[in-house]
Amino acid sequence: MTNKKRVLTSLRHSQPDKIPYNIEFTSDARNNMARYLNDPNFQEKLNNAFAMISLRRKVGYRQVAENIWEDEFGVRYDCSENVDIGTICNQQVSPETLDEYVFPDPDNPLRYEGLGEFINANKNQFVVINHGFSLFERAWTLRGMENILMDMMANPKFVHELLDRQLAFNLRIIERFCSYDIDAMLFGDDWGQQRGLLMGPKLWREFIKPRITQMYRLAKAKGKFVMIHSCGKVQELFPELIEAGLDVFNPFQPEVMDVYAAKQQFGNELSFYGGISTQKTLPYGTPAQVKDEVRRLLDKIGESGGYIAAPAHGIPGDAKPENINAMIEVLQNQ
Repeated sequence: MTNKKRVLTSLRHSQPDKIPYNIEFTSDARNNMARYLNDPNFQEKLNNAFAMISLRRKVGYRQVAENIWEDEFGVRYDCSENVDIGTICNQQVSPETLDEYVFPDPDNPLRYEGLGEFINANKNQFVVINHGFSLFERAWTLRGMENILMDMMANPKFVHELLDRQLAFNLRIIERFCSYDIDAMLFGDDWGQQRGLLMGPKLWREFIKPRITQMYRLAKAKGKFVMIHSCGKVQELFPELIEAGLDVFNPFQPEVMDVYAAKQQFGNELSFYGGISTQKTLPYGTPAQVKDEVRRLLDKIGESGGYIAAPAHGIPGDAKPENINAMIEVLQNQ
């Protein structure tokens, strides 16, 4: 099987010849691993199942000062400590300025430049469009995390207006991207922390659920798989996400959920992408423990399909290179 065929087989809840996998790194972890292997090009040899295009820096991302970068929404990121994401250091909208704020153009041709060539060059891979900061995350980057959470209670009209404008932007880019021969849309939108939903289920249902349902169903209507990346303890939402049209949940963190119970309860309707511990096993375990964990995930979660093996997040810089290597060894030698 090709990697694409493995993923398609797995997402249709059938058993592929090998469990597909996809390994992503933070910059620190990638640099550490390149030194450990004495190979700056080691990522090209991983045989990841996905060919992924991230939208976050594709259009209008520019450096505006030392360690400060700005995206097409005008949001600024201080990358002096975290080069991969950065820390938001400005505020673009408020209830008083929302009407004046101009959203980016979803039809900007730079957004779609080279997509056809990328797809043709990756015919054996599962092609994914990664739309990070897709709804709640984009709202809080524009308004501020504390502010948007308080606004949900104190000024819900403003939050609805802001999210509706983001939804209109999203629906247009989904329409455009899904006109290409891609396989899936991956929406990034962290709703959780280690103990539960950031905004609680009631507010999630009011502000988030109706809009992601429109997004997911549009992608599904175009014949594409729908994936969500939402960190944290959010498994109480699985039934509603399935109802909305979700196919694949990521990052499937073993630190906040029983991944084996989740597979047993929801595995007939939902596929999982992730599961390898980035908070415990990769940084603090031994190579033998890593191998045992990965093999168990492949055997138990991968049974009857519905699984893409992966670290539960982009591998952090404190993960031991020998542990990363042990994980790669098991995944590559199925």
